[in-house]
Amino acid sequence: MNDLLIEKIDSLPPLPKSVIQIEQFRVQAEKEPLDLLKIIEQDPLIITSLLRVANSAMFGFRSAVETPGRAINLLGVNFTISIALGSVVQDLIKTDLKSYGASIDDFLDSCNLSSSIVSLWLGAEDFELKEELLLPAFLQETGKFIISDLLFELGKEEEFEKGVAEGRDIVELEKELVSYSCASITSKIFKHWKLSDNLVLSIGFVGNSDKAPEEFKKKVQVLEIVKILSDITAPLSDKNIEKALMKSKEFGLDIEALESAIDTIKRKNTQDY
Repeated sequence: MNDLLIEKIDSLPPLPKSVIQIEQFRVQAEKEPLDLLKIIEQDPLIITSLLRVANSAMFGFRSAVETPGRAINLLGVNFTISIALGSVVQDLIKTDLKSYGASIDDFLDSCNLSSSIVSLWLGAEDFELKEELLLPAFLQETGKFIISDLLFELGKEEEFEKGVAEGRDIVELEKELVSYSCASITSKIFKHWKLSDNLVLSIGFVGNSDKAPEEFKKKVQVLEIVKILSDITAPLSDKNIEKALMKSKEFGLDIEALESAIDTIKRKNTQDY
């Protein structure tokens, strides 16, 4: 299994020029929106994804967002970066999420939900941590595309789909059938692409926060809570909310702020429909 996973990751195409430029932009101390716009305008895929997200029901802007420049102004630089990198990464891996009973739209909705939780939960308490976690939160489920591909090649799709339908724990199901969790595979993908340690380590230890380096421990814990809540098979379900709150209490995180973030998102979703 390890050889098959390594082969899958090693065969991934290199990152396009736009992603390398965005990554270089992301680590700059001063981030000018105009500089980001110049990079994004070179990539039609990023523009399409950015406008699609900006015009989604999750944000509910009063008028249509028709230009990438306006999208950056409304969504903010760091969230725009998350969308840009997420759209390119998903396009590079090129597979589906049939095994999870989900579509690409479901995946994107889950990514957007993850970033929204981070923003609302941490925004007032720890702005710096929020900014550091927007991108890992958005991208942490990328490994599901590789898992879906592995399940197909191993002939274990039906077994996995049955487990999902029965409501089994997704992480345990991933480990049982492909030997790795999504977090572990996502981390390996980003290490292969030589992306930042903030991505590789923050995501890689999700589910094993006790083993994370001390400087990454809280990041990993927050990402684990976000992962539970934005589970692509049951986002913000009562069961997952209860599980996330219990886990937050165990980690000593701010439960009241998390509950407030969840309530805000659920209320907005109700209004949208």
